[in-house]
Amino acid sequence: MSVTEVHYTSDPHFEHELVAAKRGFTSAAEHDAVIADRWNETVKPRDVVIVLGDIAAGAPAGALSILRKLPGRKHLITGNHDRVHPMHRRTFASSLPAFLDVFASVSPFGRRRLEGTEVLLSHFPYAAWGDGPARGGAAASRHNQFRLPDFGVPLLHGHTHGTEQGHGHELHVGVDAWGFRPVPQEQVIVWLRELREHREAVGAVEPFTWSADMDAVHARALKRR
Repeated sequence: MSVTEVHYTSDPHFEHELVAAKRGFTSAAEHDAVIADRWNETVKPRDVVIVLGDIAAGAPAGALSILRKLPGRKHLITGNHDRVHPMHRRTFASSLPAFLDVFASVSPFGRRRLEGTEVLLSHFPYAAWGDGPARGGAAASRHNQFRLPDFGVPLLHGHTHGTEQGHGHELHVGVDAWGFRPVPQEQVIVWLRELREHREAVGAVEPFTWSADMDAVHARALKRR
């Protein structure tokens, strides 16, 4: 019997031609196929996948159809492009049944406890990170009313479309930063351990940047196939 594992990912933006082009693909179809292939390589049917928002940019039917076919029990932390985020009052109620047909739960935020440490889940980084360095940072920060307040609690997020992974007490789990693969929870735990060690040694979070060994991440995914 395979062991159930938890994975995190964000911002697949299925069927989004503009995002696909910015990510270096010739078409949304090619882009979507790569994300689906990497998901299939990484996730087993018994696993859990927590998606931190933005499954699509417009109508979600195509993205939901793709996600329905992918392995794993899925939970959604909604992003600004998801019609079931609370900011979309006109589409929330009518869209929710279709999302709940694919996702076991739909929520704007989440919380987990890993090795005794509380970890928050949100599509958005804390306000000080804004929309990420590649998109203007804090100066260009949007949707601040939907961001969690920063009390120093470790946060997993998406939204930035950047290649940064760990920055301070935040970990970006978006596909742009992880070779289009979901992030295994064991990688999150490695980051948390190193964050704790840094805090104990320095007495503060900043500056702390962290990157995974991506060759090892890819090799591990292929080993699970």
